[in-house]
Amino acid sequence: MKPVFDFIVEPVGERYNNEVEVGNKKLVLNSEIFNHEFVNRIAKIVSVPIAFETELKVGDIVIVHHNVFRRWHNVKGVEKNSRSFLSEDRYLVSLDQIFAYKRKEWKALKGFCFVKPIKDKNKYTLDKEVKLKGIVAFDSETFKKGDVIGFEPRSEYEFVIDNDRVYRIMQKFITIKYGHKRNEETYNPSWA
Repeated sequence: MKPVFDFIVEPVGERYNNEVEVGNKKLVLNSEIFNHEFVNRIAKIVSVPIAFETELKVGDIVIVHHNVFRRWHNVKGVEKNSRSFLSEDRYLVSLDQIFAYKRKEWKALKGFCFVKPIKDKNKYTLDKEVKLKGIVAFDSETFKKGDVIGFEPRSEYEFVIDNDRVYRIMQKFITIKYGHKRNEETYNPSWA
């Protein structure tokens, strides 16, 4: 099946990332369907749209919006699939719901940047990370991996990709490029 305007994707793993292994047991972290933090955001492209050219190809692993695989309850309390639902293992996704892709390594799509938080080394603060500053995690159209940038408040959106906590930031909210990484150290908490 060839879609006209949307990509067809399938989740990599389950729809939700609710469990972690602790020793030889599984620990359930979340049992709610409405909490967006536990929705899987990693997908594999099965089909690309025919209406326009794109750098994305069949087989690419992509980072998608949290509402793609999400389930929710309507006003009557009936559980529903997201509007992206096509079949149990297939979902329709528009280009603006895809933020990055991976072939050999991750690359951010046009308009987006992914940054790793920087560890706050100030001994007079309780903050674990420097606010509004980060190290670029993957190449994008404007920034290279390792660049240190600053961004506007409330413009970051958290993801865990390959066991690293990163923030997705729209490039229009990036305010400054400090240059290449110097003595900054990334902050990745143990839970990530």
